[in-house]
Amino acid sequence: MTGFGKTEGTIGNKKFTIELRSLNSKQLDLNMRIPSTYREKELELRSWLSENIQRGKADFLIYYESLEAEKRMSFNKPLMAAYYQDLKEVADQVGMEGGDFLNALIRIPDLLKPESTELDEEEWNSLMALIKDAYHRFDSYRRIEGEKLRDDFRMRIQLILSHRNDLSEPIKNRNEKIREKLRNSLEELIPIDKIDPNRFEQELIYYLERLDISEEHQRLETNCAHFDDELGGESQGKKLGFISQEIGREINTIGSKANDAEMQRLVVKMKDELEKIKEQINNVL
Repeated sequence: MTGFGKTEGTIGNKKFTIELRSLNSKQLDLNMRIPSTYREKELELRSWLSENIQRGKADFLIYYESLEAEKRMSFNKPLMAAYYQDLKEVADQVGMEGGDFLNALIRIPDLLKPESTELDEEEWNSLMALIKDAYHRFDSYRRIEGEKLRDDFRMRIQLILSHRNDLSEPIKNRNEKIREKLRNSLEELIPIDKIDPNRFEQELIYYLERLDISEEHQRLETNCAHFDDELGGESQGKKLGFISQEIGREINTIGSKANDAEMQRLVVKMKDELEKIKEQINNVL
């Protein structure tokens, strides 16, 4: 689902910015960019984010700026002092005075060492608190999007039910047209006084039963009500997907039995609303 969360905070001499954003996707595709200092926590962090985000093409970013100049290298002072003492003793033995020991010392290998890059657990715990805050903002954004999506689903389900109810009048008109068409066809072949009214009614009922949609009409209402009920709880996209398939099955059966232009027009409208629902179901967790 679409979501966005961002938070900032200062830990020690570092100002951190945490961002989490996602776009709609059926599966979780998580991309992380974090400073190398925290690489040892990457698997732990990825697992936590995957469990909570669940779905979407997500980008997670940590970056920071130092509030003071960072020292990348430092002198190995104990070793430097030892070298200095040795150089001074040699200079005294040979009677050298005023030697430029400092210039000589900085040329000696191993006197410069990188600053420690070990992870500070206390700093990490504070950083994790910022990460959770960014996630909560991200989750709140998605919940708002989810509420909008729920309202859109309910509106489209109501439209489907409205089109379903509008079928009543076209069904009556269709049956009357079929009655007239069959009677006219018979009259062209058989004199009217030779037509058995009872037999005609029996054949007409048999024919109309093949086009009867009362069961589909009722099941469509039931499935739409089931879909709406699921929206009121902790909905799952897969469950809503299954219900929408059942709704589609009933609409398709009604269409196959319609045999009427006005009924087909209403069926197309119902299908259109259902397709819009199916497109959005992929974004429901």
